[in-house]
Parts: sequence; structure tokens; C-alpha cells
Amino acid sequence: MKLVDHHRLDPITGLEDSKGLLFVDPDSAELTDLTGVRLLRCGVDTVRQLYRGMIRPQVLELFENPGTLVDFAGQRWHSGRVGRDSGYQYKLQNADLGFVLLIKNFNAKIDAIGPHLKIEVSPHAIDSLSPERLQARLDFYAAEVLSHIELNQCAVHIALDLQGWRPPADLVARMHCRARTHRDISGINEISWATKSSVYGRGETSMFGSANGIQLCLYNKTEQARSSDKLDYWQAVWRRRDSFDEGDPANYNPEQDVWRLELRYHHSIVQQFASGSVDINTGAAIDTTSFAAFAGHLDGLWRYGLNQFKYLSRPGVYEPIWTVMRDDVRVDIPADSLFDETHYKRYHKTSRGFSGKNVELFLGNFVSLLARERVGAKQAFKRLTEWECWPVIRDHYADKGMGERDLYKHIKALLEERHVRWGRAV
Repeated sequence: MKLVDHHRLDPITGLEDSKGLLFVDPDSAELTDLTGVRLLRCGVDTVRQLYRGMIRPQVLELFENPGTLVDFAGQRWHSGRVGRDSGYQYKLQNADLGFVLLIKNFNAKIDAIGPHLKIEVSPHAIDSLSPERLQARLDFYAAEVLSHIELNQCAVHIALDLQGWRPPADLVARMHCRARTHRDISGINEISWATKSSVYGRGETSMFGSANGIQLCLYNKTEQARSSDKLDYWQAVWRRRDSFDEGDPANYNPEQDVWRLELRYHHSIVQQFASGSVDINTGAAIDTTSFAAFAGHLDGLWRYGLNQFKYLSRPGVYEPIWTVMRDDVRVDIPADSLFDETHYKRYHKTSRGFSGKNVELFLGNFVSLLARERVGAKQAFKRLTEWECWPVIRDHYADKGMGERDLYKHIKALLEERHVRWGRAV
């Protein structure tokens, strides 16, 4: 069956418009208004670059004491071992830089040329470097790990962040992909093997497909970012990146949740996509061995993914939001002229960027130590306000309706409670 889209209309004139956000069903004439949908950003969320080569002997020395900090490639890294499920034996990680190096493939001999390196790149590193500069950094790290080095394919995750829409309760029933077998499992919330899909929590995360193919994930990015203390970073990105609608600086609404549609491509799928695609200018197959060579084709990869999963309003007809995601979105790629390597640090941590659990745990431990040393409330509060982290603590409690005077009283009450309950044993 050939699938069709709703007709797109200009919401003001009612005339057909290829970018209109008023949709009319081709048969029933039912209207769907998506004028409230705001596309915040579509970009590469993860890069995984694979290399073949022979591991340099000095690299293995970095893992003699797993769990320690080591010097590598002019930077400090955390060294360690990783589980066999990763396919690799060792790991070097620097979260500040945004790189994880997985080293020594379990299925290849350590003293032979093989697929011994995978470098995973975090969003903030991808966002701060052009594809060419990022590739140069990847190749530099790879050359420090391997000799006889060669590129061995890449894999990517592409993510679209949007507001003004959230997935409906019947999302799984209306999402179609090519899996065949069917099985139901209770215990998560819902798993449907007819679409290889799963729904977690309160319907805030849905996954379709498998990790070794194309996987589509739809989840509440605001909640996920807050739980991982990354909300401040993402809010800075959403504010900095204008929407695909031209020039609306107030596109992002911090009071509204952001939902993310993420397509995760295994490197084998990237290769299949390349094998079936031809550069219209040269007639040659697309080069996907490096991220830099592949970056110019990410728009095509995005639409390819959305054609593998089909979100339908009814049999044979795409849901209007799927049309918008497929046709209106362009993958955002940083350019050297716009960003430098420290751009991603140009935002400030706020109390709203995370759950506040760390603040409250700290304050409890802080008060317990002060009680042990018999420090009074006035001195305790004075020391707290002199600390560099005081603004975050103050703002966190302000969001809970507690001013500075209220916080002082809270600390005083906690100190008194500890003295009464524990006496001089604290």
C-alpha cells in the first residue's frame, strides 16, 4: 500500500502550502492544527568512530592500575576496564572533553591488526567542533592509540527536540516498522515485538527497533536532562539554536517540556545507507568511513530513518507530525565560523537544571558536621554564604519558596534537632 500525507494548508489563507502547519485528511477532511509545534533543534547527539590498527604497547600500560587518572595525548583521562558486552576490554574517558575511547576488541588478538578502537563523542563536543575539526581530533586520538591505522566506519545518533507536541497513549499501536515476530512481556510497561518497541515509566520513553539496526527513541528530554544534571546545558542550546521557523527568538519555552525523537544508527546501517546512495554530482557511492566525510549526508540519513518507521493516523495515511519531522527538519551541523572549542562552556549552572538532590544531601551532611563541632547557626550560615556554591543553594531553596531568612531558620532547626537527638555523640 502506498502511504500518503495529509494536505498542508496555510493556517491564515487556507491555501495549500508545502510548509503549512494546518493539515487536512485527504479523505475525511478532518483538520489537524500543528501551529503550536516548535522545532527547537535537530543535531547529531552521538558519534561513534571505529578504527582498525595495532595497539601501541605503551597504551596498554595505562591500564595497569584500572580506576586511576592517567596522562594520555596531552590530557588527563580516567582509565578502566569495561564489560564484555561493549565488545572492548579497556576504556579511557574524559567527560569534560566529551570523549570515550574503547580499546582492545575482545574478538581480535592484541598483537595483530584488528578493529581495536571505537571513539564515542558526547553532544557538547560534537556541538563545539565542525565535522572537519572533530574528525581531526578523533584521528589524533586514534593515532596515539594505534599504529597501522585505518578508518573502519562510523555510527551516529541524530536527535530532534521539539515543544508543543507530546506522544499520544496509542503511539505504539500506530507506529509501524518491519519487525515480524510478536511477544508481550509485562514488567516494564509495555513491550511489543511486532514493532520491537517498549514503553518505560509513565509513557515518557518509547523505543522501537534494535540496537544493531535502526533504533527510534522518543522520550521526555527535559526530565532526562534534569535527572543527569544536563538541563542547563540543553536549555542554553535550545535558546541559542533558533527554530526552523525564521527568526523567533522566543521559540523555546522553559516552562514547557521538550520531547526528543532520536534515531540511533548502527554502523552497519550507515554502511547499508551508503551502499544504496549515490552522490548526484560524482556518481560515486557515499563515503561513510569517517564522520567528516559523512556529515554532509545527515539530512538524507534522517529522512531515511523516518521512512523505516511509519507513524500513521490511520491505515495508509501518515500522521501530520511525522510529515513535519520528515520534510521540515534539517540536521544542524556546527561550522568553524560560528563556534569555537569552548563555546559549550558558555552557560551557567542554575538550581533549576537538576533535581536539587545534591543540594539537600549536602546541606544535611553539612549540618551534621557542624553539629559535631558544636558550631552555631549564625556562624554556619555565614560560612555557607561565603562558599562558591552558595548561589545554587540559595536559588534551589528560593524555588521551594524559602528565602535566605527561612533557610537560616531551617539550618538552625536542623542543628538543634541534631543536638537534642544525638547530644555530644554527633
